[in-house]
Amino acid sequence: MKIKKYIAGGLVAASLLLAACSNGGQEAETDSDDTVKIGSMFELTGSAAGYGTSMNNAVKMAVEEINDEGGIDGKELEIFEYDIQSDETQSAQSTTTLTTGDEVSAIVGPALTGTFQAAIPIADQNQVPIISPTATDDSVLEREDGSVYDFAYRACFTNSYQGQALAQFANENLQAENAVIFADNSSDYAQGLTQTFEDTFQGEIVSVQNFTADQTDFSASLTNIEDMEFDVLYVPGYYEQAGPIIKQAREMGITQPILGPDGFGNEIIYDLAGEANMTNVFYTSHFAVESEDPTTQEFVSSYREQFDVEPDMFTGLAYDSVQIVKEAVERAGSTDPVAINEEIAKTENFEGVTGTFSFDENHNPVKSVSIIEIQEGSPSDIHEVDPAN
Repeated sequence: MKIKKYIAGGLVAASLLLAACSNGGQEAETDSDDTVKIGSMFELTGSAAGYGTSMNNAVKMAVEEINDEGGIDGKELEIFEYDIQSDETQSAQSTTTLTTGDEVSAIVGPALTGTFQAAIPIADQNQVPIISPTATDDSVLEREDGSVYDFAYRACFTNSYQGQALAQFANENLQAENAVIFADNSSDYAQGLTQTFEDTFQGEIVSVQNFTADQTDFSASLTNIEDMEFDVLYVPGYYEQAGPIIKQAREMGITQPILGPDGFGNEIIYDLAGEANMTNVFYTSHFAVESEDPTTQEFVSSYREQFDVEPDMFTGLAYDSVQIVKEAVERAGSTDPVAINEEIAKTENFEGVTGTFSFDENHNPVKSVSIIEIQEGSPSDIHEVDPAN
C-alpha cells in the first residue's frame, strides 16, 4: 500500500511504501492505470485530533486489507493522506489539492460538520465524490437553496434521525409517557436533537431545562425536576456535560432512565459520571463494539491488534466509507470520479461493520440505530431501532 502523507499547506513526509510491497521498501513509480487514488482527509491535529486520528487509522486499515486481497480489479489503492488540523480553511485547501493536483477518485473525510461543509463545494465543483463518516448535521449535504450536492455523502445517520430513534425507543421499549429534557441552549447539536425528540415523542414533555456549554453545576435544574413525575430524562448533548449531569442526578436520587445521543459515546463519560452512577443509561451509537455480528467482531479484533486501542463508533464508520468507495469502483469498472459517484449514489443494501444500509435520495444512509444500554457501569445490551418504520 502506497501512502502519500501531507499536512495542509505543505509536504511533511515523502511517499511511503509499506514493506509488503515487492521492491523491499524503496518507492517505485506506479502507473496511474494500476492504482486507484483516494484521499484520506482528517483532523489529525487540533481540537478534533482524537476523532480524526482514529478514523484515519481505520481508513489505512481498510485500504491495507483491500490491497492484501488483490486490490480492486487488480489495481492497488493509493492513499493521499492530509492533516486538515481541525480547521475549515485547511480543509478547503486540502480538498482543492486532492481534486485538482493529486486527482484522486474519491475522498474519505473529514470528521466534523464544519470542516466537511468547507470541503463539499470544492469537491462538488471538481466532480469528485466525498464521504464524511461522521458529519451528523441535518443540512450539511445541502446547498443554500435546499438542493443536495451531487458529490457529497455521509456514512452516519443524522441528528434528527437519532433524535427520532430515541423518542421511539422511549415510547416503545421503555413505555415512557412523560419526559424531561436537559439541553444546552447554546448548541445547534442539542437544539436539533431536542426539536426532533419533541416532535416524535408520543407523550408529554413535562419540563425543558436549559444549560450552557461551560456549566458544571446542574443542581438547580435537577432540583426543579426532582419531585416531578416523569419516566425518562433526555440529555441531548456531549459526554462533557452528560457525565456531570448523570453524576449529580443519581446522587440526588433521580433514578429514571437517562437517554442521550451519540455524543455520549466516549469512555470519559464513565469517569465524569462515576461508574456506579452509569446505570439505566441509554445512548445512540453508529456502531457497537459489543455486537456479536461476525463482520463487526473481525473488524474489532483487527483494529485492536493493529493499533493496540479499542475501536469506537467513528472508526467503524470510516472503515465502511472506504468499503463503499471500493464497491462503487468495482461496479463502475473505472477510476473516473464521475462514474464512481454514480455508483455510490446507487449503493443499496451495503453490508458494513456498522450495519446494512442504502443511500436515500439525499445521500443519507437508511439504517437502523444501535442504542447501547448501560447497567452498573458497563454495556449490558444493544437495542436496534429503525426510525424509518
